Amino acid sequence: MTNAAGQGQVGDERRRPPKILIRKILILGGTTEASALVARLAGRPEFDLTLSLAGRTAAPRPEPVATRIGGFGGPEGLARWIEANGIDAVIDATHPFAARISANAASACRAHSVPLLAIRRPCWARQPGDDWIEVGSVAACVPALGPASKNVFLTIGRQELSAFAAAPQHAYLVRTIEPVGDALPVPRVTELRARGPFTLEDEIRLMREAGIDLLVTKNSGGAATYPKIEAARRLGVPVVIVQPPVLPEVPSVSDAEGAAEWLAAHLAGRARVPSPLWGGVRDGGGAEGTVTLDPARPPPPTPPHKGEESASSVNVTASAAPGPSRR
Repeated sequence: MTNAAGQGQVGDERRRPPKILIRKILILGGTTEASALVARLAGRPEFDLTLSLAGRTAAPRPEPVATRIGGFGGPEGLARWIEANGIDAVIDATHPFAARISANAASACRAHSVPLLAIRRPCWARQPGDDWIEVGSVAACVPALGPASKNVFLTIGRQELSAFAAAPQHAYLVRTIEPVGDALPVPRVTELRARGPFTLEDEIRLMREAGIDLLVTKNSGGAATYPKIEAARRLGVPVVIVQPPVLPEVPSVSDAEGAAEWLAAHLAGRARVPSPLWGGVRDGGGAEGTVTLDPARPPPPTPPHKGEESASSVNVTASAAPGPSRR
């Protein structure tokens, strides 16, 4: 189209904002890291987010993005959902002990060559003054309690409480988000329904008032529930601690900030990042990048953009989570 002088009317075209390529992201959540990532990404026009929750909590915290609740039907169901919804990348921000969904995510993303990143928070490390009994499963906690009656503080959730029915001589203080119901059929059970994070002062007060002799927990890492570990240390309370399961070897970062940087770098096509295909790398170019399966050749470093850090500062790793410690 031209104006009266025969010149092209290009002013409006030049003023139009560039089109934004929207990427669909599935976040497998239920953790503080998932909520932190949603808070970072919600409202950004380049991301179409779906948060998926397992549904074990009746009233989860509301999030400002589309949220689905419930399982997918195993790895095949998740793979079908990813394909049907045109998902461009998956972030596994599930609990460190949610081994099944992490395995399903790895399998589903591998099947469709969809980029997968896990947020793997570091486990807690034993500190001077800690009295830990490290075990590999919840069932292994029971004999560690000993035969004599004790006041036991259980902070393992409600899914595996039934294991402690084999030790009815103890008095149990059970802290969960959801009602315990008949999950722990023993004579002495005190139910404490609360949602963290908890302060160190609160944890010390609770353990003192309840006369806790032993704390049973999972080594889930993170800051939100660490105060109970520090409280036990200060009070001289032994801790029976379940070490996390071995998780799939996928690219991982330690926090929401790293995940947000990975998404920006990968989906904007600014970097070469680890592919969900084990040992492979995906060239920059977003979903159109090529995949090279070469376990011996790690992705080369990306030169930093002017005024930016190199994309390698995202600190993506591809190692498995540690298994049970050997004492």
